Amino acid sequence: MSVPPPPESIPGARLLFTLDPSVSYLNHGAFGAVPVGVQRTQQRLRDEMEANPQRFFGQSLTDRLAHTRRHLAAFLGADPEGTALVGNTTTGVAVALQSLGLRHDDEVLSTDHGYGAVHLSVARECRRTGATARSLHLPLSASDAQLVEIVRAGLRPGRTRLLLVDQLTSATARLLPVAALVAVAREHGVAVLVDAAHVPGMLPVQVDAIGADFWVGNLHKWGFAPRGTAVLVVAPRWRDRIEPLVVSWQQASGFPGNVEWQATLDYTGWLSAPAGLYTLRTLGLERVRTHNAALAAYGQRVVADALGVPPTDLPDPGGPGVAMRIVPLPPGVAGTLEAAGALRARIADRLAAEVSVMAWNGRGWLRLCGQVYNTTDEYERLASRLPALLAQG
Repeated sequence: MSVPPPPESIPGARLLFTLDPSVSYLNHGAFGAVPVGVQRTQQRLRDEMEANPQRFFGQSLTDRLAHTRRHLAAFLGADPEGTALVGNTTTGVAVALQSLGLRHDDEVLSTDHGYGAVHLSVARECRRTGATARSLHLPLSASDAQLVEIVRAGLRPGRTRLLLVDQLTSATARLLPVAALVAVAREHGVAVLVDAAHVPGMLPVQVDAIGADFWVGNLHKWGFAPRGTAVLVVAPRWRDRIEPLVVSWQQASGFPGNVEWQATLDYTGWLSAPAGLYTLRTLGLERVRTHNAALAAYGQRVVADALGVPPTDLPDPGGPGVAMRIVPLPPGVAGTLEAAGALRARIADRLAAEVSVMAWNGRGWLRLCGQVYNTTDEYERLASRLPALLAQG
């Protein structure tokens, strides 16, 4: 089967970023990349803050945060009254876990596709409360219907207190049917926390329509916001129970103010987030999404062909708009977290390419992203040089 044709590049898009031109940055999903216009927006806000800190941190700041919150919530199809700005998805997950009030007989059920730091957060909360953490195996080849049935069979009514699922997994770049999973959990009285770290900007979403109890997503990845910008969306029945990780002067105001206000935090990144969405819309939101997904698919096939991986062995991402794809590495390569990290560093140092290398279920996987600043020759150059690097051991 031939490699799919690459998408046409978006003219001038590369010039919107300050990325090192000598490096192929194929790992947008890790830390994102902030457009020049957004960087300048944040710098103007920092200049304002430093010109008169007392005035900047005065009463008008809460109004400006509320305006930003409403803007981001509208983009995500979420209720602004149930949306709080947080530093990242892991922070939002920690807030939700802390607010659940887990008890000794409770169980938190997640999957083996979950993000490592989130699993650590679950483990810590379970140690603190005496609750139990359990993980389900979801095969990469499973259909959406099969995934729903695996989760349905894994729920323990009366014991499972929370189901934690990714909307788009980080390690395996798989889009999960979260709305259907939420419906199944609701049938059994189980709350659901959706980790949607990669969704805002990459995929169209109507958060309220998903119906989750908690939904957390980063804007600093595919939404072009400054790093440290994410949102926690909470269903109405939980809002008066939300407890921030750190108490502030806004504690009495309740959610979302009690979560957002963190004294002398640098809020300029949050306030700049709408500029990231403006950049997306200026480029053409659907145009960007279509381009990125097609480019990631092209890169996946080019690298897979170079490694001798047949198309039938490439996992289906679960949806046409996914702008991250994975390629299985040869058996025995990067099968542990330590080995995966070492290989990623070697690729960066020797091939001048930034990629993600994951160890999932004892197998090494290379994850590639597609973004408007990437070009087809970056994937082709990686494909031409990667086999020799892997052969060196």
